[in-house]
Formats: sequence, C-alpha cells, structure tokens
Amino acid sequence: MEFKKSPDGGWGWMIVLVSFFTQFLCYGSPLAVGVLYIEWLDAFGEGKGKTAWVGSLASGVGLLASPVCSLCVSSFGARPVTIFSGFMVAGGLMLSSFAPNIYFLFFSYGIVVGLGCGLLYTATVTITCQYFDSRRGLALGLISTGSSVGLFIYAALQKLLIESYGLDGCLLIVGALALNILACGSLMRPLHASACPLPEKTALENVPDRYSIYNEKEKNLEENILEKSCGREETCQSTLPSGDWKQESLLHKNLTTAHTRETETYKKKVAEQTYFCKQLAKRKWQLYKNYCGETVTLFKNKVFLALFIAIFLFDIGGFPPSLLMEDVARSSNVKEEEFIMPLISIIGIMTTVGKLLLGILADFRWINTLYLYVATLITMGLALCAIPFAKSYVTLAILSAIVGFLTGNWSIFPYVTTKTVGIEKLAHAYGILMFFAGLGSSLGPPIVGWFFDWTQTYDIAFYFSGFCVLLGGFILLLAALSPCDTCNKQLPKPAPVTFLYKVASNV
Repeated sequence: MEFKKSPDGGWGWMIVLVSFFTQFLCYGSPLAVGVLYIEWLDAFGEGKGKTAWVGSLASGVGLLASPVCSLCVSSFGARPVTIFSGFMVAGGLMLSSFAPNIYFLFFSYGIVVGLGCGLLYTATVTITCQYFDSRRGLALGLISTGSSVGLFIYAALQKLLIESYGLDGCLLIVGALALNILACGSLMRPLHASACPLPEKTALENVPDRYSIYNEKEKNLEENILEKSCGREETCQSTLPSGDWKQESLLHKNLTTAHTRETETYKKKVAEQTYFCKQLAKRKWQLYKNYCGETVTLFKNKVFLALFIAIFLFDIGGFPPSLLMEDVARSSNVKEEEFIMPLISIIGIMTTVGKLLLGILADFRWINTLYLYVATLITMGLALCAIPFAKSYVTLAILSAIVGFLTGNWSIFPYVTTKTVGIEKLAHAYGILMFFAGLGSSLGPPIVGWFFDWTQTYDIAFYFSGFCVLLGGFILLLAALSPCDTCNKQLPKPAPVTFLYKVASNV
C-alpha cells in the first residue's frame, strides 16, 4: 500500500479538528479525575493512597502500553483503532458507574479507559503526521490542546453533573458523550491509494514463478533432490506391462506424470518456504540485537540518562496536583462558597497556555530548549513545595496556575529529546522515555496518597513531590553543564546487514 504525498491542508484540517475533539472527549474525564476522586473517597471509604490508583492508572496505562498502541495503529490503521478505542473509553466510563468497590474501578476506569486513551492518542498523532509535513508542528500543537481544554471543561462539567445526577449518573452521561469519538473516527480517512486491483489466483504450477531468485547453492541442492525423485518415477514407469494393456499403460503414464509434476511443485514450494523462514528468523534476530545495542548506546549518553531520570521523577511529583488539588483545598478548610472556578479547571487552562507559549519560545534560536526545560522543572519543584503554605482559595489558585503553566513543558519535551539523541534516534529514545513517564504517572498519586494516610496531612506529601521534581531538574542541569560532547555527537550507525529471502508477491 503506497501512501500519497502529505497535502499539508485540505482534508488534513478536518483531521486536525476531529483529532482535537477525540483528545478532548477521551482525556477530559481522566485528566479531571480529581473531581471524581473526592466522590470515590466518600463512596467507598478507602484510603487516599488506594483510591488514587484509579486516576493514576487511567493516565499511566496508556503510556506504559505505548509500544502495543503503536503496533495496533501500524497494523490496522488510525480509523479502525479510533472507533474501537471509542467503544473502550465509553464502555469503561459507563461500567464505572456500576462499580461495587474500588477494585472494580481499577479495571473499568484505570485499565479499560486508560488503554483506550493510549490507543486514541497514538492514532490521532499518527494520522496527523501522515497528513502534514511542513505544517506538522502547528497541527500537532493544535490537537495536543484538546486534552488541556478537556481538563478545563470536564472539571466543571463533572462537578455540575454530580450535583444534579449523582456520581453514577455523571459517569453514565460522560460515557455517552465519549461515544462521539466514533463519529470523529469515521472522518479519519486514510491517506493511501485504495483503488489497487486485487491479485488474481493462479494455477498451482505457477506458484514458483511468484518468488524472487534466491541463493544458488540452495537452488542447486533442491534441483538435485528433484532429479533423483524424477529418476525414481521413470524407473517405476519402465516396469509397466505392454501389449494388450497399452491403453491402461498410457492412462497410468499420464496420471504418473501429473503426480510427478505436482510432487515437484510441492517439494520446491516447501523448500522455498523453509529457506524464507530461516532467513526471516535470522533477520528478526539481527534486528533484535541491533535494538538492544542501540538501547545500550543511548544510555551511555549522559544527558539522555539524566533526561530519563528527570522525566521519571517529574511524573512522580508533578502529576499528583492535577488529581489531588481539590482534596487539598478541602483539607485546608477552604469553603465551597469561595470557589470561583475549580482548581483543576485552572490547571487545565493554564496547561494549554503553557504548551503554546513554551512551544513558541522553543522555536527561537537564541533559546536553549534543554535549559528552558530545566528551568520549568526547578520552578515547578519550588511551586510544589509552596503548596503546603497555601491556606486560602486565592493562593491555591495562583499555585495551581503556576503548576498548570509549567506542566505545559510537555510541548518542548520532543525538542529536548531530539537535541539530546539526534533525529535518527528520536523514535527509539522517545518510546523508552514515554514508557517510564507512564510508570511515574502511575506511581506518583498513590505515593502522595499514602503519605497522607500516614501523616494525615498533605504537607510531607507535597514536600516529597517538590523534592522529586527539583532533584530531576538539578540532575539534568549538571549533565547539561558537564564538559562532554556526548549529546552533540552522532551515534554510530550499525553496519547494514543484507538478508536474501523470498517474498510472495500477493501476500
């Protein structure tokens, strides 16, 4: 299947629009899960650490399963994956309304909804990259704001639905809204020429003609086998009777010839397929060895190793505020009458602003994106350490805005990764980093919740979160300032390995 050239417009803008709404609909509830978190605490009476697993799984599972999500989109295409994932997200949300305990929510909301979100994120990014080339950065920036806008709107929407219909009714309505993902997926027209004729079926004796020429040594070996087989068949034919049985002998000879021809074709086909499987296995093994070698080479890069530690610590400490900020306000005895806007909504709208502004700053040549990323980490660590001192709605709102803006550093993270490892290794390195980012997102909220269960206050929990983010920022800063040119040095390319094997033309 041959893909057409990226149009950089046209139907591509429709792809951007539906991808924006897809991320809006799928990530709105999981990112604004802090509103549901308070209701689940009251409904099930479990500890804060155990209850926080629900929201952390919903955000982390998609990143942890990113290799599987990429494989699904590559195998089936963005449109089928989007439609299937829409059923997963909507079904998981509706099932959560019938949850009898917190363990059921781990599966329905944490795993089902989280995996659906991961599949949808990969599908929207993949099809947007196919439709855009020169304007790819703008297109990806536009669709990435869908999740932040969803966080802003769903925080207030879920709170309103809970007041009107209760927790169960809220989840049912939000799940019904997620069914609109199916309509968005139906508009994701694949960018390829689908009008190619299907290959016609051929006779059995023409099967070997559809294969390419392979190793001459193997071919000669198979021909010798076939010659011996033909010799044995001719010897058998020479012993047939003559005379009155001429007609029967002629019929038997024709049957034997046809059988011999089928035997030759079958043996040759088996030999070809066996050789193909051997060469394919060798190629897969070599690719696996190359992948492991490239991974080891990446971790020899000091800046990449520091970036790996920084992103892991950032997600452990930086993700809990979006989940727990509403409960922090309730623990600080902030009255509901003082709430002008939900704190999670403030985080969401400022994350959108942060993504856009930090992305614009990263395009200036005189700004080092690595140092810009380090500055966001250190500033966010200090803001997290200041949360325990905030005892009013105004101070919590200001800190929420700062944390939300700095969380927008996700938009410059690909720039930092490219600067560290080079464009050739970007996909490999980014996949590794996203896996551990998902691991950090899954562990962060439960750890903060366990600190509260242990101390009955969020003070130590947020000191711990701020320390994690600060530690990651300083480690990355030291690695960037160290006199090593590892990050600017091109990694050696592995020597090309040639494999000669047969490929069927109509597979």
